[in-house]
Amino acid sequence: MNDDMHDEVTGEEPLGDDGFDVELLEEELRQAAAILDPVPAQLRQIAVAAFALHDLDARIAELTFDSVMDAIPVRGATDVPRMLTFRAGEVTVDVEVSAQGLMGQVLPPQQARIEVLGGPQTATPVVADDMGRFTSDAPPSGPFALRLRTGGELVVTEWLRA
Repeated sequence: MNDDMHDEVTGEEPLGDDGFDVELLEEELRQAAAILDPVPAQLRQIAVAAFALHDLDARIAELTFDSVMDAIPVRGATDVPRMLTFRAGEVTVDVEVSAQGLMGQVLPPQQARIEVLGGPQTATPVVADDMGRFTSDAPPSGPFALRLRTGGELVVTEWLRA
């Protein structure tokens, strides 16, 4: 009999090296953890929402430029917009994030439906025009990502903190 499988004759669960029913012990530990250290309801809701936002067919757009990390700071400049560039294959998305909202362009220029994702809250829809330009008056707060639908392609950017 293989210890990793059920006993095909008796149907019993395998015992560990010390004679313990490993699966029974695991279940008892799960129950104890649920009572002594339960998962907060808000964390569970965020986890479910994050899973719901996961697009299996989407191409992930990699962050290739972030002005916070890659640009040379300008002395005396305050409230400077954050410039971001994402790339997924032939599609590039340039985004400017400021206190006034988002402004960007999809390259090569094309129409696109864009959603600004912000965790468990609903996505903010934005439409890119024929030149690939888009704006949103709602600045992201906290973690955000962009989901782009261009023709038959679905692209999702990496998540960043605003």
